[in-house]
Amino acid sequence: MHYSMDENIKELVLKTTNSHKINDIEIIQNLWSGYGQLCRVKTESHSVIVKLITFPTRENHPRGWNTDFSHQRKVKSYQVEMNWYRQYVQKIENAKMAKLLLCGEENSHQYLILEDLLESNFYPKHSPYKSDINLCLKWMASFHAHYLKVSPEKLWESGTYWHLATRPHELEALEDKELKNVASLIDKKLNDAKYQTLVHGDAKLANFLFRDNDVAAVDFQYVGGGVGVKDLAYFLSSIFSEDELFEKEESCLNYYFDILNSLCGEEGDKIEAEWRELYPYAWCDFYRFLQGWSPGHPKINQYSEQMKNKVLSCL
Repeated sequence: MHYSMDENIKELVLKTTNSHKINDIEIIQNLWSGYGQLCRVKTESHSVIVKLITFPTRENHPRGWNTDFSHQRKVKSYQVEMNWYRQYVQKIENAKMAKLLLCGEENSHQYLILEDLLESNFYPKHSPYKSDINLCLKWMASFHAHYLKVSPEKLWESGTYWHLATRPHELEALEDKELKNVASLIDKKLNDAKYQTLVHGDAKLANFLFRDNDVAAVDFQYVGGGVGVKDLAYFLSSIFSEDELFEKEESCLNYYFDILNSLCGEEGDKIEAEWRELYPYAWCDFYRFLQGWSPGHPKINQYSEQMKNKVLSCL
């Protein structure tokens, strides 16, 4: 075994999978800032994913929690993910998600036991083809259409991990005065949109797994209310370079909105019109966080500046 897991958690895995023996425990990755591990647990007949959350004390946290504020944000994110899997996940055509097998608290741990998508031949990709990108765009459009007008109770009221209300320290550190001055106006514009849905909130390439002509999404810690273009803008930022963004923005937006429009019936045209207008705002919302959080980040580029200038000209 690669990892020593709490015996009670092991017993829960065996019971949930109707198994007798755990053959291997592999750490896939440590959770952000030392908050636990994501593991693959193999029994004699099954493989499952166990997300094991252990909240660090201030003394053993690698950066002393940074702040109580950021610690509480992370604590809430794990509760949101449990609420998501318990109450919201539904089977959606073209928007597959891992199934929850069991979740709860045990000793000092919170845990999620999830379907291992690798067993169904879903794999991560670091260099997606155009067809893979289209699968993700279709996933997002299908997801956003399905949850249109659903209230985000027990989720983040405003989804995404960079939401302004949860990032006061990054805003304070922001040196771009133009963007800093309009940050609250951008936030209000997005939150006041007529057509709201649920957004994944962390829809980067690393949170999608691929199989032939299918894709599935994982990691729902920041799912909550919002306009669909929040996910879309963030996803495009995760896969394209500066030059590619200029070159491929139009075709990606058209593909996403063609699918979204077809799924939203009579209101499709109105939703598309509103969200297309809000795309630069969604990009700037993330850009505001990025500049305050990591000023030298490669996503701080001319495409992002163009999005900012578009927004500034409208405010």
